[in-house]
Amino acid sequence: MTDSVLLQNEKKHIKGKEFVLYLVAVFFYTMMTGAVGSYRSDYLINVLSLPDGSVSLFNTLTSVIPFVLNFFIAMYIDNRNTGKSGKFRPLALLVAIPTGIFLVLSFWAPKGITGSLLMIYLVTVAVAWSVCTNFGDCVNKVAIVMTPNMSERDTVMSFRGIVSAVGNSAPLVVELVLAFIVKDKGLRYIGVASLCGVCGILTMLLGMNTVRERITYNNEKKNPVEGYMDVLKNKFAWTIIISEFLKSFRGVSTYMGIFLAEALLGPGKFLLFGLPTGIGTAVGMLLINFLLKKFNSKVLYIASGIYSVIINTAAFSVGYIYFKSPSPVLQVLFVAFLFLIGLQFGASNLLPTMFQADVLEDIELKTGKRLDASLPFVIGIGTMISGTIASAVAPTVLYGTKVPIIAYVQAVNGVAQEQSLHTKIMLLFFYTVVHGIMMFLAGVPFFFYKLTGKTKEEIHEKVLAQRAALENSEKE
Repeated sequence: MTDSVLLQNEKKHIKGKEFVLYLVAVFFYTMMTGAVGSYRSDYLINVLSLPDGSVSLFNTLTSVIPFVLNFFIAMYIDNRNTGKSGKFRPLALLVAIPTGIFLVLSFWAPKGITGSLLMIYLVTVAVAWSVCTNFGDCVNKVAIVMTPNMSERDTVMSFRGIVSAVGNSAPLVVELVLAFIVKDKGLRYIGVASLCGVCGILTMLLGMNTVRERITYNNEKKNPVEGYMDVLKNKFAWTIIISEFLKSFRGVSTYMGIFLAEALLGPGKFLLFGLPTGIGTAVGMLLINFLLKKFNSKVLYIASGIYSVIINTAAFSVGYIYFKSPSPVLQVLFVAFLFLIGLQFGASNLLPTMFQADVLEDIELKTGKRLDASLPFVIGIGTMISGTIASAVAPTVLYGTKVPIIAYVQAVNGVAQEQSLHTKIMLLFFYTVVHGIMMFLAGVPFFFYKLTGKTKEEIHEKVLAQRAALENSEKE
């Protein structure tokens, strides 16, 4: 390794203020996306009172259409000229305000429109929101390019993951506080979206104006489709593609969260349900960071899948007994198990981003191209397929009437209805056991993953040398 490459790999590049403001931007950006992830399904079902077929159609369209658009967005991001402003920062700054606006519109519908017009409006807003977040995800991608130092990069990505986990649960706190002031659920969701949107806009603008990108890019124009082919030719990328395809079927499980929370703890108590999981996720990421000093990422991801099956099955057992014989002790015990379930989310949220960062460098070494947007898009092909199936099936599983499975009863005039014992147990089964199985299956492909240890370090060193040569040639 040359002296200049050694210096890049050992020098600390990121300033304290930059680090803090970046994490603040990540927190509030994830707070915006978390609001939609936590409450949109309940808004459609219990505020707008849409039938299960309409919600399934909405979920399908808002999964497929944004994915098709992202085919072009990813090519644009990876092939745009990058000057001193960087590759991702300008795009994150550009979409900050539209993202906040479409967040609010996601929980507001004009009075008087119904049927097809209402569906067209909802899908249009949801697609616009997805486009904004496809560009807005540049906030997360910045972490990979803030430093050429691999150790420093992994540290930034780890803290980004922890802050994202907390930010994802933050809307639950906002909703709980507003519940004491605003009783109408529809107005309350608009309030949550407005507060999250304003904070998200301001911190994205501040954070993205502060951070710096320090990776050298090759600006040579090439056929953007070749980038997708480069990803598909990479054997390490295929491990992640298959794993994420299997993992995304858990969408059926996570869809049930807010409805199970209401059945278990009562209306307006989703915070008590989601917060322990969010805290467990943050703690799980800290734990993963510690364990990475002793074990490689591959081993930890496989182990987390095994842990997920065990802990989710145990949580189902506790919840099942509680529903059969309710007691405050069992209720508290189940909430404690939500924290333990959250520990696994720490691994499933953090480690895949590290895998992707390593695969990006492997592809860069082989092709000379940085495919920061193309790699996630190709991985997203499998995710889109399984996620679309999950989101399309979930409403029918939840409250479809033709073949009742969970048999959830919608709210009537905004008033939550009592759910049967069968409904509560089935909600619990899908949220815990099905989720655990999907996470175990997601770990199986990593038995064949080899980009760890010395192999990973050698590739990183060669990439740094390649970037140094490119930078020198551009100076000449």
